[in-house]
Amino acid sequence: MKVLIINGSPRTDGNTSVAVNELIRIFETEGIETEVCQIGNKVIRGCIACGKCAELGRCVFNDEVNDIAAKFEAADGLIAASPVYYASANATLIACLDRLFYSTHFDKTMKVGASVVVARRGGCSATFDELNKYFTICGMPVASSTYWNSVHGRLQGESAFDAEGLQTMRNLARNMSFLMKSIALGKEKYGLPEKEVWNPTHFVRDDLK
Repeated sequence: MKVLIINGSPRTDGNTSVAVNELIRIFETEGIETEVCQIGNKVIRGCIACGKCAELGRCVFNDEVNDIAAKFEAADGLIAASPVYYASANATLIACLDRLFYSTHFDKTMKVGASVVVARRGGCSATFDELNKYFTICGMPVASSTYWNSVHGRLQGESAFDAEGLQTMRNLARNMSFLMKSIALGKEKYGLPEKEVWNPTHFVRDDLK
């Protein structure tokens, strides 16, 4: 089994990487393969809602997003990790996730998602909620831990001293491993949940015109 980790930090050895490395360490003991895509220092533009992905089967902008899309399709789980900027995720990560989820049309049902956020002090909960919304709109169960998935640190490497934050990462990796393995067994025995045809509305009823 495999987990894809998207690291939205522009610093390859920053505090977000400390949290990610703690996850990887536990995934390895659980027999779960991991791959990290470091995109915080990449030039990734935002979605322009052109709709070309519906025709092409990929985003019209051929950059890291399309490379990540193929890895995402093959993975059993996805983790989005980000430093906190103004109580929000790194803008490059948001641009990546917007295009990744909008342009990919493969079934994401029961792929397991999780978000990890790192801050000096505040804004973790808002960023945590922001990132989880990508998973909950497309049938992806969200793995939880024993606290919200946050680690704290200001100076480079300082988050290595956040004992509770790192424990939260370890418990997240264990819980995510269990959930992915359980879902794999469930898919073998029961298959995926039944899906209804999408019935989109715009909160406007034609019959009232």
